[in-house]
Amino acid sequence: MFGEKFRRKYALSEQGVKNTKKGTLRTVIVNLTVMGGIGILYYMMTEYMDVLVKGSEISNPAKYIIAVIAFLVLSLLTHMQQYRATYGLVYGEVKTMRIGLAERLRKLPLGFFGKRDLADLTETIMGDVNRMEHVWSHVLGYLYGSFISTGIVAVMLFVYDWRLAIAVLWGVPVAFILLFGSKKMSERNAEKTKRASVAVSDEIQETLENIREIRATNQEEIYLQRLDKKIDKQEYVMKHGEFATGVFVNAASVIMRLGVATTILTGAELILHGKVDFMVLFMFLLVITRVYAPFDQSLALIAEMFLSQVSANRLMEIYETPAATGSEVFSPNGNDIVFKNVSFAYDDKDVLKNVSFTAKEGEVTALVGPSGSGKSTVARLAARLWDIESGTITVGGIDISKIEPEVLLGKFSMVFQDVVLFDDTVMENIRLGRHGATDSEVIKAAKAANCDEFIQKLPDGYNTRIGENGAKLSGGERQRISIARALLKNAPIVLLDEATASLDVENETKVQDALSRLLAGKTVLVIAHRMRTVAVADKIVVLTGGKIAEQGSPDELMNKNGMYAHMAMLQNESGKWSIA
Repeated sequence: MFGEKFRRKYALSEQGVKNTKKGTLRTVIVNLTVMGGIGILYYMMTEYMDVLVKGSEISNPAKYIIAVIAFLVLSLLTHMQQYRATYGLVYGEVKTMRIGLAERLRKLPLGFFGKRDLADLTETIMGDVNRMEHVWSHVLGYLYGSFISTGIVAVMLFVYDWRLAIAVLWGVPVAFILLFGSKKMSERNAEKTKRASVAVSDEIQETLENIREIRATNQEEIYLQRLDKKIDKQEYVMKHGEFATGVFVNAASVIMRLGVATTILTGAELILHGKVDFMVLFMFLLVITRVYAPFDQSLALIAEMFLSQVSANRLMEIYETPAATGSEVFSPNGNDIVFKNVSFAYDDKDVLKNVSFTAKEGEVTALVGPSGSGKSTVARLAARLWDIESGTITVGGIDISKIEPEVLLGKFSMVFQDVVLFDDTVMENIRLGRHGATDSEVIKAAKAANCDEFIQKLPDGYNTRIGENGAKLSGGERQRISIARALLKNAPIVLLDEATASLDVENETKVQDALSRLLAGKTVLVIAHRMRTVAVADKIVVLTGGKIAEQGSPDELMNKNGMYAHMAMLQNESGKWSIA
């Protein structure tokens, strides 16, 4: 019952499976304990009927008082144990699941994130885990415990009187067959509801992220209408799914409850023919109150379990996506980066084709080319943020596909065009470059990146919180903090992707001077569109259409009068542009 298939079906950890076993066992004990209380009541009523009919006296009434007290104490203890084994242990499973998801996401290649937007992942980590939390705590142990305990009671009923047992229990399998028949429909409705929910979250996120552009273009009404339509669709899909599931759940409950009528009719018939006495029928009627009670809730729980399969599948999709793994030992012979016949495709679209070049240690290698030529892809592949389709990339002679990404990234400092900052202080945002760096080291890196001047003007200086993604800073200030972070790390390989794109001419010159001093002796891979930025590079690799068009020193490429020379000429001419 609780094998590997069960674990995958409900997205449980190994400990979660153990917890489910404990919850199931405790539920069985609780249900059987309650049945024991019914047994006490039955024997009390049997003796009371003898008093009424035969005029006898109740023998030793204290035994019933002791039995009732013992039942109440046992019931309290078993319910407390059941609570701990279901709810208490499951909350730890939720913590394990979320931490496990975070660890898994940390190790997945960036290609996975390119296929899943932020709203979708957020819905998985928060919404899907919350749904599964309810299944783990309220459904699994209770449901399987009810099946087992009812099976035990059913055997006892058949032993006592098989005719009345059939009358009591016939509706249970029929009800569950009806409900399980609606499984595929419930799962389809759950999938539609999940897609509609993600669409709403995605629309809200997109609207908030682009609120300035929306207002600037006077598009508020259009975006609100789009959001209204998606919310209305979500509401319609959710209502339709819940109504369809509710019809089957209530129909199953009605069918199961027909067992009360058949028990009374069958019992009356048997009593009339003298095959059973009234107290036997009374006992079966008492049992009905407990046999059906767990299943009343179980019917709704099974419906919820069907709906949870969509969430469980989404969670398992993350766990089953191959992680980027490798050796944790990385001892390269130098820091040369060598691309050899590297090809890479994204969503079946070729991005790089047979790219080969070497970025030597102690030199600045610049990647230039038109937008979409693959420059940023090359930089990300060099740090194994994605894995290549074919070819090899080596650092210091070692194939990076065989190195654990986090170990490999210890050799890289990166400043990309899209700066990511956190809602924390300036000091801590820069310190992300090297955990444990002292305040003086952080300040030194900030000064080298020309950050100190604007930081000193902030309300609390380096202790100023800068808002989500550095919302309180300008684009140029955010980029300089990112550069300071890379300088603080002081790794032997540096990737710069449009690192000076948001700086004015004066600050660009200052940052370039700082980079020239602090990056000496390192392997530097620079991506830039400005010819001025790459004019001092030792080597230039020109990309177009995912292929290398030419490579060499700036002077060699200018003399070659090829693509690089053409780009330099066009940019020089654009510098002469003016408003007529």
